[in-house]
Amino acid sequence: MSRSTRSAQVAAIDLGATSGRVMLADVSQGRLELEQVARFANDPVHVWNGRRSALHWDVPGLFRAASAGLAEAARQSDDLVGIGVDSWAVDYALLRDGRMLGLPHHYRDDRTAAGVDAVHAELGPVDLYLRNGLQFLPFTTVYQLAAEKADGLLDQADNALLIPDLITYWLTGRRGTERTNASTTGLLAVNGQWDTAMMERLGLPVGLFPEIVETGSDQGPLLAEVAERLGLSSSTRVTAVASHDTASAVAAIPMDPARAAYISCGTWGLVGVELTEPVLSRDGWKANFTNEVGADGRIRYLHNVMGLWLLSETVRQYQREGYRADLGELLAQAAEVTPTVDVFDTDDARFLPPGDMPARIRGWYDERGMRPPMTRAEMVRAIVESLASAFADGVEKAAALSGIPVETVHLVGGGSQNRLLCQLTADRVGLPVQAGPVEATALGNVLLTARAHELIDGDLEAMRTIVADRFPPQHYAPRRSRGTRARAAVGAGKA
Repeated sequence: MSRSTRSAQVAAIDLGATSGRVMLADVSQGRLELEQVARFANDPVHVWNGRRSALHWDVPGLFRAASAGLAEAARQSDDLVGIGVDSWAVDYALLRDGRMLGLPHHYRDDRTAAGVDAVHAELGPVDLYLRNGLQFLPFTTVYQLAAEKADGLLDQADNALLIPDLITYWLTGRRGTERTNASTTGLLAVNGQWDTAMMERLGLPVGLFPEIVETGSDQGPLLAEVAERLGLSSSTRVTAVASHDTASAVAAIPMDPARAAYISCGTWGLVGVELTEPVLSRDGWKANFTNEVGADGRIRYLHNVMGLWLLSETVRQYQREGYRADLGELLAQAAEVTPTVDVFDTDDARFLPPGDMPARIRGWYDERGMRPPMTRAEMVRAIVESLASAFADGVEKAAALSGIPVETVHLVGGGSQNRLLCQLTADRVGLPVQAGPVEATALGNVLLTARAHELIDGDLEAMRTIVADRFPPQHYAPRRSRGTRARAAVGAGKA
């Protein structure tokens, strides 16, 4: 715990792929209180571009909602000293002379296939992995930029800002690229610098993204007009927190990284371990594991799983069909279902775009001559079982590839509230699951801001101790021996 005796408030703007929130934290020695002051939907928009209907983020709407949340935080606070901004990764806005040229594309937009082909024509997947250490995802920033280049849009831009850096720019007037999110773009070399040689080879503008700013660094005070409009002091400053939401979440997981794996479960499920050095093995590339930067220079060695997106899209489809779907009721019904279908591959690319998720899942089974889920309860059970299986597989591979002797799995984020998912994950991995905190991302955000303002001190382990004391996790023990593969993998050394 910090030696500081000062008490003050900090705010987190936490933008997820389906919703955003503004959280207000009161932090001092021995005190961490977190309150949600605003929550709002993050609904993408389809915009006709002359050739097709493209999927975009409504970032002006997000900024308006986040600003309203900050104004509410100002009304509830007597000493709001700092603000941190985090969001999902890879997406960006193109700017010219400081003005946004259009709504940023959504990573689920289908424009990137040509970008993947263009990049791989110059640099193969293995070459890319050795340069940036990232798993293959078709929407990684480098592929999106190749699609922009093919469309002629890069010629109009002199700057690009990742989503949290864009919000920071609108708050402070300062442009930069925070390191944890920069590491998701595919443009950052494993040495931590922009890979200018690769950019030149791909024909991408070398200076498109601003200079890297370090996690925890000061980004300056609010613009005077912003402070006045929101009812905040002009001395309130913005901190470059771990702006990739997963990086902030991992910073707040109350774990011992030498013996634990984590699952940050929201729209996506990020399954991995925390390391001090990247792992660039060929087996890691084959397993599609990524090396992304975390707070304090740690490496988040992980694999992306489709996550709660499968459930949320399924519920939306049932609602479109006129069924008054309540996820809590569906999960309760699913818990009573005896599994009668095999798990499906949650990583199948067909599940990435929005749409009729139950039909796609049934199609996956039909193509293989397998019995699909027949009822809504069976469908939800199949989704949760399949996610738990994918999580267990990710934990086992993370242990084997990294050499971390995993003894405990920490599941944080919205998925930690899903009791069925937590229990099935424990059952399938054969290890105890510690669930929570739900608001891990916001906690990591506010703690990094608080540390920058010297309200607390210490390393990540000290911050994690604060979280563990204030938000003790819920324990799920495996009910049957299903984790023999996980136990065999741990401690096996790097592949």
